[in-house]
Amino acid sequence: MKQLVYFTAPWCGPCRQLGPIMQEVSQQIPVQKIDVDSNPDLAQKYGIRNVPTVVLTSEGVEVTRKVGLNSKRMYLDMYNEN
Repeated sequence: MKQLVYFTAPWCGPCRQLGPIMQEVSQQIPVQKIDVDSNPDLAQKYGIRNVPTVVLTSEGVEVTRKVGLNSKRMYLDMYNEN
Protein backbone atom coordinates (compact mmCIF):
# COMPACT_ATOMS: atom_id res chain seq x y z
CA MET A 1 0.00 0.00 0.00
CA LYS A 2 1.26 3.47 -0.90
CA GLN A 3 1.07 6.37 1.53
CA LEU A 4 2.59 9.77 2.16
CA VAL A 5 4.55 10.00 5.40
CA TYR A 6 4.59 13.62 6.54
CA PHE A 7 7.46 14.53 8.90
CA THR A 8 6.79 17.68 10.91
CA ALA A 9 7.60 19.52 14.15
CA PRO A 10 5.45 21.88 16.26
CA TRP A 11 8.17 24.58 16.28
CA CYS A 12 8.46 24.62 12.46
CA GLY A 13 6.72 27.53 10.69
CA PRO A 14 6.51 25.93 7.23
CA CYS A 15 5.19 22.75 8.91
CA ARG A 16 2.32 24.72 10.39
CA GLN A 17 1.54 26.12 6.93
CA LEU A 18 1.67 22.65 5.40
CA GLY A 19 -0.64 21.12 8.03
CA PRO A 20 -3.94 22.26 6.45
CA ILE A 21 -2.70 21.24 2.98
CA MET A 22 -1.84 17.74 4.21
CA GLN A 23 -5.22 17.50 5.93
CA GLU A 24 -6.91 18.17 2.56
CA VAL A 25 -4.61 15.67 0.84
CA SER A 26 -5.47 13.03 3.47
CA GLN A 27 -9.12 13.18 2.38
CA GLN A 28 -8.06 11.72 -0.98
CA ILE A 29 -5.02 9.54 -0.27
CA PRO A 30 -3.42 7.89 2.80
CA VAL A 31 -1.25 10.26 4.86
CA GLN A 32 0.62 9.50 8.07
CA LYS A 33 1.81 12.48 10.15
CA ILE A 34 5.03 11.99 12.14
CA ASP A 35 6.29 14.47 14.75
CA VAL A 36 10.11 14.23 14.52
CA ASP A 37 10.52 15.32 18.16
CA SER A 38 8.24 12.52 19.40
CA ASN A 39 9.54 9.91 16.92
CA PRO A 40 13.30 10.47 16.50
CA ASP A 41 13.93 6.81 15.63
CA LEU A 42 11.52 6.91 12.69
CA ALA A 43 12.95 10.24 11.53
CA GLN A 44 16.44 8.73 11.69
CA LYS A 45 15.30 5.59 9.81
CA TYR A 46 14.17 7.79 6.91
CA GLY A 47 17.18 10.14 7.16
CA ILE A 48 15.07 13.23 7.82
CA ARG A 49 17.34 16.27 8.07
CA ASN A 50 14.82 19.03 7.34
CA VAL A 51 11.16 19.52 8.13
CA PRO A 52 8.69 19.49 6.61
CA THR A 53 9.58 16.44 4.54
CA VAL A 54 6.98 14.28 2.80
CA VAL A 55 8.07 10.77 1.83
CA LEU A 56 6.06 8.56 -0.51
CA THR A 57 6.34 4.95 0.65
CA SER A 58 5.14 1.73 -0.91
CA GLU A 59 5.07 -1.31 1.39
CA GLY A 60 7.22 0.67 3.85
CA VAL A 61 9.97 1.42 1.30
CA GLU A 62 10.72 4.98 0.20
CA VAL A 63 9.80 5.75 -3.39
CA THR A 64 10.44 9.51 -3.50
CA ARG A 65 10.42 12.59 -1.24
CA LYS A 66 9.81 16.32 -1.26
CA VAL A 67 11.38 18.70 1.26
CA GLY A 68 9.80 22.00 2.20
CA LEU A 69 6.40 23.53 1.58
CA ASN A 70 4.70 22.47 -1.65
CA SER A 71 1.19 22.64 -3.12
CA LYS A 72 -1.66 20.20 -2.58
CA ARG A 73 -1.59 19.37 -6.31
CA MET A 74 2.13 18.51 -6.11
CA TYR A 75 1.53 15.96 -3.30
CA LEU A 76 -1.42 14.40 -5.14
CA ASP A 77 0.67 14.17 -8.32
CA MET A 78 3.58 12.71 -6.34
CA TYR A 79 1.28 9.95 -5.10
CA ASN A 80 -0.53 9.29 -8.39
CA GLU A 81 2.54 9.36 -10.66
CA ASN A 82 4.63 6.86 -8.66
